[in-house]
Amino acid sequence: MTFLSYAYRILSNFVFLGLVYFSLNFLEKYEQRATVAILMLVYAAMHAFSALRSFYFFQRVERLEGETRRLASATGEGPNAAASRKQIIGDVTVLRHAGEIKAYIDLFFLALVILLCIAKIVTN
Repeated sequence: MTFLSYAYRILSNFVFLGLVYFSLNFLEKYEQRATVAILMLVYAAMHAFSALRSFYFFQRVERLEGETRRLASATGEGPNAAASRKQIIGDVTVLRHAGEIKAYIDLFFLALVILLCIAKIVTN
């Protein structure tokens, strides 16, 4: 299921990149093309900023995972509690890692969109 979510993220970002490419290529006037490119740059910058903020969030979650492991080892409540905590911590670790990979995928395609927009603004 994780690989399907990665494939969906890649496909949706690729479709967005294609829409940006074709919308910029079909506009004849430079002013219209530059306006659309600037709007796409603003959108991509806001989305990239959001993806970069998610890395800060994932870093905090990673720190909480470490603290939870440390506290779980310090309290000896029993084997059932320790096993359920380990399962929860493992699930959170997997979700955090998947979120980081998806953020990297988003940033890659946003960088391509930014390069494409800058190229269309610079060229006449």
